[in-house]
Amino acid sequence: MNRTGFTALMLALAAPAFTAAAPPTALSDAMRPGADEELAFVLNAIGVQVYACKTKPNDAYAYAWTFVQPDAALTEKGETVGKHYAGPTWESADGSSVKGAVKEKQDAGSGNIPWLKLAATSTAGQGRMTGVTTVLRVETRGGVEPKGGCDEFKVNQEMRVPYTADYYFFKKR
Repeated sequence: MNRTGFTALMLALAAPAFTAAAPPTALSDAMRPGADEELAFVLNAIGVQVYACKTKPNDAYAYAWTFVQPDAALTEKGETVGKHYAGPTWESADGSSVKGAVKEKQDAGSGNIPWLKLAATSTAGQGRMTGVTTVLRVETRGGVEPKGGCDEFKVNQEMRVPYTADYYFFKKR
């Protein structure tokens, strides 16, 4: 076999490793996607979780940091390929997007926002996000609400807390 043929063979053998990545084995059964779903792609998120200082709903004299939205770049192999923002929404550079609703949560350890299983509630546009049915947020680092510092003098001020995560996107088989 010549060098070009060997390189092509190695690339063909390596390709499934990029497209057939499996979610972490530490997922609880409730967090696993349905048997009728298959992994379509995985994107990494690098960004912030945005919190605002608000009065507590049941006590006008108590204050707490309240989650507002994520604000993150979605990357693949080090290249930015989309964004993640309020909704929650994941939008691909091709213009397609998916919105989700939380169905399950799993603790991610101290200082890390939880892992989530989200069901797609709507998609828009034609492209990568078309047909996504489930999104898993796993391998989270950071992003938890700030401790303290929220009082009557900081009402409506925002705090942007850095986080990273891996997002696994599933579609029907």
